[in-house]
Amino acid sequence: MVFLTTKIMQRTAVFVTFGGLVTSLITTFLPLWKTMNSDLNEVENWYSGLWHACLYTEEVGVQCKAYESVLGLPMDLQISRVLMSVSLGIGGLALLVAFPGLEGVEMCLGQPRMRRGLLILAGVLSWLSGLTTLAPVSIVAYTTVVDFWDEGFPDVMPRWEYGEAMFSGWFGGLALVIGGTLFFVSVCMGDFDQRPPSVPNSPQVKHRTQHYLKTEVL
Repeated sequence: MVFLTTKIMQRTAVFVTFGGLVTSLITTFLPLWKTMNSDLNEVENWYSGLWHACLYTEEVGVQCKAYESVLGLPMDLQISRVLMSVSLGIGGLALLVAFPGLEGVEMCLGQPRMRRGLLILAGVLSWLSGLTTLAPVSIVAYTTVVDFWDEGFPDVMPRWEYGEAMFSGWFGGLALVIGGTLFFVSVCMGDFDQRPPSVPNSPQVKHRTQHYLKTEVL
């Protein structure tokens, strides 16, 4: 494709990685990881996130309160806090590392190997950021399903279910993984563009041409 150049692929990788990072950032602070409503009291809806829990009522609206103790949280939320924070740091570092290696940026001029290495490193960091986003979301999703189908709870008791932040977290993690893959693709495209052109006047080609001419004469 004529319009799919190395520069466009690099910009696309940065755009997708940045979008995944922003989505992961929003997911980290949304109190919508898990939701709970009761059939006995339909006017109240509970929402739980990594940092605080919220209660929605028709009379008051939304009221949120931060968790008082980190050690008092369930293990899945503690692990998710750490992994999401690590994911945001690695994703931001991936963008910072990729910037000097982009075509059109007046940095690392005359150093194609360094630019190539920076883009590869950015792809690896973006992959790690995506995996550390997908892991906590999947852990919380697994524990939510296990608790929902726990036969030890009475059927009349309300149970936690998936919230909207779970799906945005999966989307952000996949976007980061795709962004890292696009960085690798841009590196491959750059290697293809920088390959030495074939020389038609090389001695081997001349020898083959003379051989073909002799064959035609015979």
